[in-house]
Amino acid sequence: MKSELDTHKVRFLKTYVSCLTMEETVERIKKFINNKCKLQHVVINAAKIVQLYKDEKLRKIINSCPIINADGQSIIWAAKLFGIKVPERVTGIDLMYRLFKEAEVNGYKIYLLGAKSDVLEKAVSRIKELYPNIQIVGYHHGYFTNDEEIIKDINSKNPDILMVAMSSPKKEYWLYENIEKLNVSFCMGIGGSLDIIAGIVKRAPRWMQKMGLEWLYRFLQEPRRMWKRYIIGNIVFLFIVFKEYILNKASNFGLDK
Repeated sequence: MKSELDTHKVRFLKTYVSCLTMEETVERIKKFINNKCKLQHVVINAAKIVQLYKDEKLRKIINSCPIINADGQSIIWAAKLFGIKVPERVTGIDLMYRLFKEAEVNGYKIYLLGAKSDVLEKAVSRIKELYPNIQIVGYHHGYFTNDEEIIKDINSKNPDILMVAMSSPKKEYWLYENIEKLNVSFCMGIGGSLDIIAGIVKRAPRWMQKMGLEWLYRFLQEPRRMWKRYIIGNIVFLFIVFKEYILNKASNFGLDK
């Protein structure tokens, strides 16, 4: 199973990217669930690339994941610069919504972990409205101190899918450190997606998503909190891409020897 998925991972910067469409991603996830295999899923965007260049542990975690989807349009553009054809964005939030649909059809059980209690309650209520036949077998806010109690609760509900609504790199760390203790086939981080479902934060209009301006919409909602991630972070990302591109060209011409 893992080797089949890994054939779609292409080396990109200091990590990999899966050259998969949404449909291909979902089919591979369903195979893992149906075969009771374990999979930690991750998405990458400009901010995540900047993080993994500074954080060796995060880089190791991301590189160990069988599926590494391109969440940000910047990843598609940068990959193209290196001759890598990523067919489309597979964002964490879009994949989450798609898996809600698959859960309804296939009877997959879901556990939600993370966010504030009030946000989580609103999100769960909204999800059940949108997907009446979904089985959300359990949920818990993200402000806990005892991992073992949370793991015990998750395992007692026997979910097929665990969605972790925490920030990066906290969610990647937590899943990597606990996945072997979890009796769950598919684990994914969903960041602040529950805030969007609960109506606390608005998602960018479709036209902005298609133009790769979703980050700008998010920045304009909370400029004081997001300026470092999106303004400074995007500049650092561009520097990383430019530097790696120059090094790659030098290597191809034998100039690095």
